[in-house]
Amino acid sequence: MAGLAGAAVALGLATAAPAAVPVPAPKPGGAAVADYTPSVRIVAGTPIPIKKRSVPDGYVASKPKLVLYSDFPAKDYFGTTDGPAPLKARAIGSYAKGCLAGGASLEPDGPTWQAMRLSRNRNWGHPELIDYLKDLAADAPKVGWNGLLVGDLAQPRGGPMLSGHASHQIGLDADIWLTEMPNRRLSREERENISAISMLIGPLDVKGADRRVDPKKWTDTHARLIRRAASDRRVARIFVNPTIKKALCDFEKSKDRAWLRKVRPWWGHHYHFHVRLSCPAGSAGCKNQNPPPPGDGCGSHLTYWLSDEPWVPKNPPKPGEKPKVVKKRPMALAALPNACRTVLTAQ
Repeated sequence: MAGLAGAAVALGLATAAPAAVPVPAPKPGGAAVADYTPSVRIVAGTPIPIKKRSVPDGYVASKPKLVLYSDFPAKDYFGTTDGPAPLKARAIGSYAKGCLAGGASLEPDGPTWQAMRLSRNRNWGHPELIDYLKDLAADAPKVGWNGLLVGDLAQPRGGPMLSGHASHQIGLDADIWLTEMPNRRLSREERENISAISMLIGPLDVKGADRRVDPKKWTDTHARLIRRAASDRRVARIFVNPTIKKALCDFEKSKDRAWLRKVRPWWGHHYHFHVRLSCPAGSAGCKNQNPPPPGDGCGSHLTYWLSDEPWVPKNPPKPGEKPKVVKKRPMALAALPNACRTVLTAQ
């Protein structure tokens, strides 16, 4: 026993009542910190563990500082933020290499819209994008469309996503489903699992394929909605499948075809159309795309998109052979504008 007592003295555990150990001060207005006793007391010269005290009222642990490494994938930083940067609203960088300050969220439900895939937390955008979507949703019934089902916008602070889009990084892109909002509120589970409807009549990557929209699914109301979406001065581009672009070219019979210039054919985009706004005023460092080529885009360029050349593989894999998949290296944080570091660390 004497040996244990000696050990206790050697460890600095005196048999007398120990001196008080400092604890964090409580927040102003919080309760006073109770008397503190150490986690070991001496009984008959032997150190005995005792129950640890509870955290004092008013004590809040400090949040660990975010450490940024230039060579780390930017998506690992931006894809895990759960709230916006509390800064002045600003789209920073380019659509596929940037971030978002002062982001606003599109509410899951509105009078004429419902946000989909809520678990992704991608219903964020520059306030101008949120205003645009609400304006478009308000006008949708005027063209015969019950309301919008809104897909991905951006993450709370923009930036590269953990999966999916290469763009949608600066809060100015939005995917709008080509499926009309139903006359009821969808459950959260339905919003995760319901699929948008493809407008294609068949596959595009087959030689001599019928590259049209399916007349049983596509309607003039779809066309009127996209025309309304493209006619807004805030819109820079709208991406649609080439088959949909052809349907829109055929739909517009009047001489007012200027809106068609903004509607560009692109891969995919047969389940939804992708709206892209121009850089808003006050967004220093925001980079617009070059303007679309002159004209309505219904000529030879579209003819190419509807031919076999873009779609049918020139060297298809042999039977049983797996196609080669080339993995891209994820974009490093260093590739983004320096201001995106401030966006990440803003509290």
